[in-house]
Order: sequence, then structure tokens, then C-alpha cells
Amino acid sequence: MKKKKRSLLLLIVLLLVVARLLLPYFLEKYVNKTLNDIPGYEGYVEDVDVALIRGAYVIEGLHLDKINADLDKPFLYFPKADISIEWKSLFKGRIVSEIILHEPEMNYILEDQKKDTPEGKPKVKDWTDALTDLVPIKINYLEVHGGKINFVQFTEDPDIDLVLRHIMLQATNLRNVRKTEEALPSTLLATAVSFGEGSATLKGRMNLMKRIPDMDMEFSLVKANVTALNAVTKKFVGVDFERGTFELFAEAAIADGYMKGYLKPMFIDTKLIGEEDKGFFEKLWEGFVGVFKFLLKNQKTDTLATKAPFEGDLNNVDTEVLPTILNIFKNAWIKAFTSDVDEDINFKEAQEESKD
Repeated sequence: MKKKKRSLLLLIVLLLVVARLLLPYFLEKYVNKTLNDIPGYEGYVEDVDVALIRGAYVIEGLHLDKINADLDKPFLYFPKADISIEWKSLFKGRIVSEIILHEPEMNYILEDQKKDTPEGKPKVKDWTDALTDLVPIKINYLEVHGGKINFVQFTEDPDIDLVLRHIMLQATNLRNVRKTEEALPSTLLATAVSFGEGSATLKGRMNLMKRIPDMDMEFSLVKANVTALNAVTKKFVGVDFERGTFELFAEAAIADGYMKGYLKPMFIDTKLIGEEDKGFFEKLWEGFVGVFKFLLKNQKTDTLATKAPFEGDLNNVDTEVLPTILNIFKNAWIKAFTSDVDEDINFKEAQEESKD
């Protein structure tokens, strides 16, 4: 009898060992299948490792590429994604997960994303849903170390290449495990180095448990060298800068599907490039822009700025043109905008207007 029990125990141990050895193989197959089932994309992972003791698995070298892309650059690349059970939530009676992404990279190449594929035009919802499917249980905590986002357009001369790098992000209580009386129980804080060596910060609170999430967010981008925007300003305005600083501030609140917020771009101590080999009409246009800039900037702070408010239903968010124009003149001749978020957009205000 004892011999049978010993044999049974050895068999169970053997089966567990075999299962542990085979589990990474089946997980890798599952992840690869999930990535390749995304319409318009193809992907693979280099390796999957399992840590049974802490209830985790680690995906190494996740690649997701746009089908028929011209450039050999992945749309998404995650060198390492650590997916595990959030143990402290078990004591609150909830089984949820936490994800830590190490140096994730996203390359949004405009020309590639505009292309149709045999499956049709790729949708953001498709690949975000697929990545969520890689996590077996709901995500409550997300952390990003050293992330990078590139926005590139190669059909312009010069190329448009805007980048956010050294992204650090922490999002907590996403599944409302730590129940509170607050309307916005989840927190988000992210920082990054922007184009032109600027400093970007995004922070706020959220409630992701609703179909249209409620949130109250603030964004700031400060001390970016404006010459990094020359490709963009050349395309849309026909001018480029020799020197100066670009800053951007924004706030947005969403309550019950109603959004309210603003964007406040600022051009500080800027000087336009004057090139001798430019044609007559190019020089005429730059001269006009220079005079326009002089008349509409605040002379004390040497700042050209405006404030573009937006509000409405999320299916129909419109930028208000008239207030935007009036705010240009307000900044120039009445009161200079301050280099900071104004803190005049809040969740309660959006909540009240959603009821109206």
C-alpha cells in the first residue's frame, strides 16, 4: 500500500514537472496566435518564461508589425512584459493582475497606418483588445519603465518625427480593488522627455469601470526647443524657427460621457529663420507672419499663446473657433497667460453639465 502511495506521489510530481516544462511552449503558441489573429497586423514573441511561485509569466521580445509596411520597424516592440497576480489584492478578496513593461516602444508611421490590407484598415480597438487578451485576469496595476513613442511622417520634406522617450508611468487601482467613496478611484501619473528636450507630465484620476470612463486629467509640456517643431510648422504655416521655446498645457474632464477641457499652446521668445534663397512669395508670407506674431504676442513676456476650449458629447467634441481667436487677443493685449495649467477644469463641473 505504501509502495502504491509512493508511486502515485512520484507520478504526480512527474506530471507537474512535465507540465511546468511544457507550459512556456503552449503559452508562447497562444501568444503568437493571438498576435497573428489581429486584422492588418502580424506578430510574434521571442520567448515566454513562467514563474509559478509568484503566479507570473514573462513575455520577452514581443513584436507587432503592420502588414505591408514599407519600413522594417515594428509598430509595437516590448522587450520585456512581466504579468503577474497582484498578491496584496488577494487579501481583499479579488484576483487581479499587475503588469510591468520594460522599455516598450511604439512607432506610429503615418504612411503605413493609412494603408489598407487584405483585412481592411487596421483598427486601434483590434490590437488593444488582443494585448488585453494576453492577460488572463483583469489588470489592476500598470507600470512602464523607459517607454518610447515615435510619430513619423516620411512624405513631408523634411520628415516629421515627433518623439516621447524615457516614459515612466504608474496607474493604480484600475479595477477599483481598493474601494473608496471617491467618484474617481484610480490614479495615473506619467512623465516623459519630449521632442526638443522638453519635459512632459500627465496626471489625474479615473474611473475605468464605466463604459465611457470618467476622468479628470492634466497635461503639461514645458521648455521644448521650438526648432524641433519646424517640420510641422513648415507644413501647416509655412514658417520655421531659428530659436525659441514651445510649451503646451491642457486639462480635460469626462463625466457620464460629457467632456470639457482646453488646450493652451505657447510660443515663447521665438525668432523666425530668414533665408536668402527663398522665393518672393515665401519671404512675403514670412514677413506677414512676423508682423502678425509681433502684433499678437504679449510684449512683456514675449509670448504668443492662445487657449482652445472644447466640450460636448464624446461622439461630437467640437473646438470652439471664436473663443480661440478671442483668446489670442486677450493674451496679447489684456493679460498674458501663465506658464502652467489653469486648474479651471474639474470633474464636478463636467458632471453637472452632463446632467444639463
